Amino acid sequence: MGGAVIDDGPTGIKAPDGGWGWAILWGCFVITGFSYAFPKAVSVFFKELMREFGIGYSDTAWISSILLAMLYGTGLGLALNFQPSLIMLNRYFNKRRPMANGLAAAGSPVFLCALSPLGQVLQDHYGWRGGFLILGGLLLNCCVCAALMRPLEAPRQSSGSGPAPQRPPRRLLDLSVFRDRGFVIYALAASIMVLGLFVPPVFVVSYAKDLGVPDTQAAFLLTILGFVDIFARPTAGFITGLKKVRPYSVYLFSFAMFFNGFADLTGSTASNYGGLVVFCIFFGISYGMVGALQFEVLMAIVGTQKFSSAIGLVLLLEAIAVLIGPPSGGKLLDATHVYQYVFILAGAEVLASSLVLVLGNFFCIRKRPETATEEERHKPPEDVRVDSREVEQFLKTEPEKNGEVVHTPETSV
Repeated sequence: MGGAVIDDGPTGIKAPDGGWGWAILWGCFVITGFSYAFPKAVSVFFKELMREFGIGYSDTAWISSILLAMLYGTGLGLALNFQPSLIMLNRYFNKRRPMANGLAAAGSPVFLCALSPLGQVLQDHYGWRGGFLILGGLLLNCCVCAALMRPLEAPRQSSGSGPAPQRPPRRLLDLSVFRDRGFVIYALAASIMVLGLFVPPVFVVSYAKDLGVPDTQAAFLLTILGFVDIFARPTAGFITGLKKVRPYSVYLFSFAMFFNGFADLTGSTASNYGGLVVFCIFFGISYGMVGALQFEVLMAIVGTQKFSSAIGLVLLLEAIAVLIGPPSGGKLLDATHVYQYVFILAGAEVLASSLVLVLGNFFCIRKRPETATEEERHKPPEDVRVDSREVEQFLKTEPEKNGEVVHTPETSV
């Protein structure tokens, strides 16, 4: 799907795959943790909010949906940290990028393990208002992580060398990514996936409380999910980084989505606390795989140069979907009072997204037809003389094409 794009970032600067990149990775780890864990962790306050304001499940589900939509689509709030941190991570890592993405994505389950029980404790001692106030103070640590982000510095030019080649200025939002069929298929599949991806974590705590499970044990379900997710994300990133696996990362991502949807369908059969624990274990594995692979696959499709525009457009489309997913599940729950239907709906949506991705990649993405042999493409015309000075100037101005393989977004997996 699209194909892996090898991108060196700014002109003359290659990704260091280490050095200050480890500080960037740590900052991205913390920012990702707060960005994804906080909207799920606030679900421990839902029952209290329903009792105080006399509202239904669909109304409380809007809280998580609006938080995630703000993160994805507006560019405000946590999005001011989250999206730039992903772009910076891609600048600093190339060969180790799958592993770096997996480690950064592990911030979500680590913080979910901590914030979910912490939220329950804060609610018991300070109420939901005091709990929100303290959690909001903790979010300010994202500002400290933002201070770690710094651009790569170009190597100093020797006095005898000419000026470094300059790339043409880029637009703030590059809509040309929509010409890439791989990106269009990815964006469509991701939007369908988000409809159901966040629904189970939002409702699983309320599900357990309705079964008569004590509040502390119900909140512990998110801790179990997050603990399993901690190990799933780096493992998925390491496997994706293997030389023989990396070209097929899109199919591994499709499998992760299928696994997640299947876990939702089987979780709908849970009727006691033990069943919900088993569901959280398998959901944590599949959710971790999706979290580790989603941005790695997008980077492989569009490359570094268009990644900032691509991620902004994808998150904008996902923001629309995330405003529909959890509230629609809440509406279904208010109408039926059956949690199984909510989990079935979420599983069907995620399964559909996996089929869109794998079938779209298999049938719609093809290599460009070879119009000439390798020898014919590199053979100069017989009636044209090649001046040595022109060759020397070519090698100076286009060093990235001198002896290196250039991949394009149209190259299929």
